[in-house]
Amino acid sequence: MKGYSLAMRIVTIPCLRDNYAYLLIDESDGRAAVVDPSEVDPVVSAVEQEGAKLRELWLTHHHWDHVGGVEGLVRHCDIEHVRGSRYDAEHGRIAHQSVVLCDGDEFDFGGSTVRVLEIPGHTLGAIAFVVDGNLFSGDTLFLAGCGRVFEGTMKMMSESLTKLRELPPETRLWCGHEYTVNNLRFAKTVEPGNADVLAALAEAIQVIGSGGFTVPGSLEREMQTNPFLRFDQPAVAQGRDPVNVFSEIRKAKDAF
Repeated sequence: MKGYSLAMRIVTIPCLRDNYAYLLIDESDGRAAVVDPSEVDPVVSAVEQEGAKLRELWLTHHHWDHVGGVEGLVRHCDIEHVRGSRYDAEHGRIAHQSVVLCDGDEFDFGGSTVRVLEIPGHTLGAIAFVVDGNLFSGDTLFLAGCGRVFEGTMKMMSESLTKLRELPPETRLWCGHEYTVNNLRFAKTVEPGNADVLAALAEAIQVIGSGGFTVPGSLEREMQTNPFLRFDQPAVAQGRDPVNVFSEIRKAKDAF
């Protein structure tokens, strides 16, 4: 587990084989929320280790490896709010969902305002949470990559990623999986001459080799290294239709 120094502290919780859940702790009273708990035991262990009081579950989308721990946590902890998207609520895809969120909605947690962004493409109900300069993007935006387009269209996914890249460059990115090394290896095939990609790859290999986490990343660096945020940049698009370029890159990553 890894903390980040903030008024609201963030603890990274590895789950399953390569998933991340995130525990957000209000330092003033220990009240906590967890983003995308795929498992119960690692989350409960982190909560106990941090001396926190888990009260909220925030779900970026309905896939089992992001919501698999919801049922058990609702039973084990005094959960007050299970927050998910309008689409997932309308389709009954998240157990115990009690709060329905739409694009632009805001809510308070620990004295901070949490903003919700609808980012469909990976799934039609995908949302992101933005709080205190931190972006929790689920499986829509990874470090140096993006999620597969399962339910939406390539145009929809490219628009969602365009929305995310409009956030301030200093935004810290906390994504749903540890895919960074493989993503950067793919990014190198898209832009073989991109020195930022080569540097990021060497760094990620070193971090993982030492047992660390590549999260959080920065949006500023993603704009230099992530082909799914750079799909319409001249070095990548080379005068072609940007959505077609995005589609080509995503299909190439699927086969990588």
